[in-house]
Amino acid sequence: MATEYGQRYGRGHDRPAGTGHRLPAALRAPFEARTLREFGHVLLSLPVSIVLFTWAVAMVPLGAGLLVTFLGIPVLAVALAGCRGFGVLERARARALLGVDVADPEPLRTAKPGALAWMGAVLKSGSSWRHLLYAVVQFPWAVFAFSVAVSFWTVGWSLLSYPLWFWVFPAYAGTGGVQLYGDAHHSVYLDNPFEIAVTCLVGLLFTLATPWLVRALTTVDGLLVRGLLGPSRLSARVVELESDRGVVVDAAAADLRRIERDLHDGAQARLVGLAMDLGLAKEKLREDPQAAARMVDEAHGEVKTALQELRDLARGIHPAVLTDRGLDAALSAVASRCTVPVRVEVDLPARPVPAIEGIAYFTVSELLQNISKHSRARSASVDVWRAEDRLMLQVIDDGVGGADVSRGSGLAGLAGRLDAVDGVLVVDSPAGGPTRVIAELPWRTTA
Repeated sequence: MATEYGQRYGRGHDRPAGTGHRLPAALRAPFEARTLREFGHVLLSLPVSIVLFTWAVAMVPLGAGLLVTFLGIPVLAVALAGCRGFGVLERARARALLGVDVADPEPLRTAKPGALAWMGAVLKSGSSWRHLLYAVVQFPWAVFAFSVAVSFWTVGWSLLSYPLWFWVFPAYAGTGGVQLYGDAHHSVYLDNPFEIAVTCLVGLLFTLATPWLVRALTTVDGLLVRGLLGPSRLSARVVELESDRGVVVDAAAADLRRIERDLHDGAQARLVGLAMDLGLAKEKLREDPQAAARMVDEAHGEVKTALQELRDLARGIHPAVLTDRGLDAALSAVASRCTVPVRVEVDLPARPVPAIEGIAYFTVSELLQNISKHSRARSASVDVWRAEDRLMLQVIDDGVGGADVSRGSGLAGLAGRLDAVDGVLVVDSPAGGPTRVIAELPWRTTA
């Protein structure tokens, strides 16, 4: 779950949408394509909801009444399947006209093929019953929204254009204009210039208010589509957890491959060479003791190098200082190895669980490595603190900037690892710097 810093914390650098228009939003709203699409959605909702409601109230009671016989089950399953089919249409309509992109609900899960298994899956699916609820709820709302939107739309444009067509009344109806009031004694017509201007002004107010009213009505439509026709929160959470599990498995496999490669190319290769050198030294021990001594001395240096590589590898798996002394000492040790001066400040009331602590450590470690390799910074800082139920990490450098999660760099992999534990990576790195990276992790402590 990676996102731009400005989008999440309200400090974006992009110009707000709409500032390039000369007319204010209130004046151009009646002529915008979005308004026309939303009004079209309201107009279409009525016939679609009538068909859907008729299907639901005809088929579902029929199937329920036939449950005393076996025929009730297939009829009820077909009724719910039809509601799910209408759901596909409604999601496509909301996506095209409202810009509301709702994912498909969870698919039907059948233990085995066959009509009976399919009917059982339809009847047991919570999504099917939510589609039925949508069919029942959408109809009265569509009638209300259609009536309000069409009334405001026609009244607004009719009154706004009244100066263009009021002449019809004196020419063909024998009256001065639209009759505002009338009884047996007197009548009031909108026929003089002042009344015509006021009528036009009232129409302008209706016309300007209608797009926002239609937008409010379609917002409710969007909520209905999201809440009843999309995946449930439980199924969405299951999909997210499955995706996160895949990320964790892939990350663990990549770490194992890295460890195997480091062992094979590093310490293992040195130890193999060391064994060969000691074997040669053993053969030369009697013939040329001085040469054997030099070879043993070289082997001793190789042993030290191999031990250092093994220590570095062990530190990369899980540093002992993190286990023994916590994040403050471990991050200070990482900062001391950075190529630029790093200020470290850790303010935690307690130690989080080892899993979260380890992720926090490796997150800061990788960010500092990026600073050393790519940022060309002169200084950096690391801050760690707790904010309610979140562990917050902030790494800032004064380098050249330009870091981008979307480019598939190491930041993208880091964001995936954080997302696997419900964490967030936020990057603000404009060209020219500075770069600010904030990572959030769930706060959990050991009992």
